[in-house]
Amino acid sequence: MLLLLSPAKSLDTAPLAAPRPATLPDFIPESATLAQHMRRLGPQDLAQIMGISDELAVLNVTRFQSWSPEFTDTNSKQAVLAFNGDVYEGLNAATLDAAGLAWAQDHLRILSGLYGVLRPLDRMQPYRLEMGTRLKGTKVEADIGTNLYGYWGDKVTLKLNEALAAQKAAQPVVVNCASEEYFKVVKPKLLAARLVTPVFEDWKGGKFKIISFYAKRARGLMARYAVDHRVSDVEQLKRFDSEGYAFDAAASDDAIWRFRRRVE
Repeated sequence: MLLLLSPAKSLDTAPLAAPRPATLPDFIPESATLAQHMRRLGPQDLAQIMGISDELAVLNVTRFQSWSPEFTDTNSKQAVLAFNGDVYEGLNAATLDAAGLAWAQDHLRILSGLYGVLRPLDRMQPYRLEMGTRLKGTKVEADIGTNLYGYWGDKVTLKLNEALAAQKAAQPVVVNCASEEYFKVVKPKLLAARLVTPVFEDWKGGKFKIISFYAKRARGLMARYAVDHRVSDVEQLKRFDSEGYAFDAAASDDAIWRFRRRVE
């Protein structure tokens, strides 16, 4: 089983209090090419295509300028410990022990605009490059393409297939806890696995609905549940009950699993 997550916009770049194991990303040459071309874009360009403030645009221009194909203790950090958004608050990877991180390394993957796909312990240098970034009309379009989906092509899916094959499971499964924006880089028809997508809904206004903040956190909570329980059979995820969520069989099918809660 592989469980997919999206990255986070916010990052924790503070040095680790104690050393942790680290690996290198699989697509360093592709990331280097992306970073090289993104260096050609100035703050105004980034502000426009990313929809970010001038201050954030300047920060990310600086990040692309300083990006290096050499990953060190000072310029990089393990992905699962660097991302710091709602998903990663739910996952809370900093509290995992060595065995938990090792299990996560084999069973979790993080989709990324700059890195394609990351294992939890893969080093990453700070960046912001969302998978849905539109490059059409920019000075890098001719080299990268109109978007990152085209740039990454089948590579991410094939890399996921490699990880699934290494697990040697009788029935490979991918659990999609990534956002729609990021999962679009995966080619379901090429994926050598059954696909299951959990959906997290809260009761509000007289009906169950997806509330973005809670749904993002729940994706991280499910990833943590999978790590803590060493989930080997996807059916075990139906027992997920963190923070009041429960599997609703009547509202689910083989591909879409709905987890719902009512908070009074």
